[in-house]
Amino acid sequence: MYRMMLAAPRSGTGKTSVTIALLGALKRKGIDVCSFKCGPDYIDPMYHRSVLGVECRNCDLFFLSEDALRDEYHKYAAGRQAAVFEGVMGFYDGIGTTDAAGSAWHVADTLDIPVILVMDPKGTSLTIAALIKGLATFKEPSHVAGVIFNKCSKAMYEYLKDMVEETTGLPVFGYLPVTPEAALESRHLGLYTSGEIEELSEKLSILTDRFLECVDMDRLLSAMETEDIPPLEEKPPSKESVKIAVAHDDAFCFTYDETLALLRENGAELVYFSPMKDERIPEDCSGLYLPGGYPELYAGQLSENKSMLEDMKQKISSGLPTVAECGGFLYLGKSLTDPDGTSYPMVGLLGGEAANAGKLVRFGYCTITAGEDSLLLKKGESVPVHEFHYWDSTDNGEAFSAAKPSGRSWKCGFATDTLYAGFPHLYMLSHPVMAERFTDKAREYGRKK
Repeated sequence: MYRMMLAAPRSGTGKTSVTIALLGALKRKGIDVCSFKCGPDYIDPMYHRSVLGVECRNCDLFFLSEDALRDEYHKYAAGRQAAVFEGVMGFYDGIGTTDAAGSAWHVADTLDIPVILVMDPKGTSLTIAALIKGLATFKEPSHVAGVIFNKCSKAMYEYLKDMVEETTGLPVFGYLPVTPEAALESRHLGLYTSGEIEELSEKLSILTDRFLECVDMDRLLSAMETEDIPPLEEKPPSKESVKIAVAHDDAFCFTYDETLALLRENGAELVYFSPMKDERIPEDCSGLYLPGGYPELYAGQLSENKSMLEDMKQKISSGLPTVAECGGFLYLGKSLTDPDGTSYPMVGLLGGEAANAGKLVRFGYCTITAGEDSLLLKKGESVPVHEFHYWDSTDNGEAFSAAKPSGRSWKCGFATDTLYAGFPHLYMLSHPVMAERFTDKAREYGRKK
């Protein structure tokens, strides 16, 4: 089995472009590969999925213990021929500012993954070797096993390769040149989602072509070869099936595959629908999941779909078990303002009015603790969550106490015995009983209909 992590000294070096180019190269060679993304990311995994046609899993040591991460990794990578990990931020950048806990390095160390440094050599020459050597020796073991240059010309690569190998002792596997025809555009929350990129398949193919032309794949694979993980026996769901409606379109697309898989393990049959296009929640569904996304960009279309707004408000008010995170939470509010400043009516189940705050609001990891028993959590239970949004609401709720690792705290969220709604994104695998409670409540609702 081939295992490797692509990491970098900072954000903006092009880890995602190099990662999807590598995934494309492995797939083109007929290698059965799965992928992982470090950190609480929704968008980069979409690109992995676009290349491979299978889901990408997140590796996050704020959400999971080291043992739990090892278990999930082995479960998902079992029987595969290759596993590729994409790092997050700088290689050693973690949850706090003074240690590497939760960093890409922490994941590599926990899973013993060989690391390829993605280095952008623009504006440097010999100094790039010092940066590489520093990254490779800062922690012991660092797991750094080689280098790939990104946004690099052939002439620069030919100069840098020998120099870096001589001064650092690390192999340089190749480079990815500047490829404007395959550029991936960004917006306020990072890259555009894969579904929004025009001619994405052509861009992915170009990146794969360049990677195969400019990287020594035989040398890379030889350095990344490790022991195989034998396949595991699949276990069917042990509980009675129940249909859960899951919003999925351009406005609502931020989901963790691990959360969806956990719901399925608890008997959920996931029924996807579009709040923008469908007239009502799918029939015979006994639960509703409204994930995050970009509802602010589609506020007008969401508001125009009156039949959906009315159906959703009526069913949730009548007790339909519902989980609404971030964008899904904004959708349930009174109104939502689009990027042009126009305010549109939303579901109106909650009273908050949402608009662009002009900056990231309460950004990052935190832990929420339940004030009372509710759909997902019992009083006093705490779970790790993540927030990442520029839009804010005039009423964010007070059902939970949220606290950052730094100590900052605030109240957030709405909760009843049939509802969770709030800005925090949930990673249900961090507290699996949440998925059990959600699906159990949905079954109870279904029996009463």
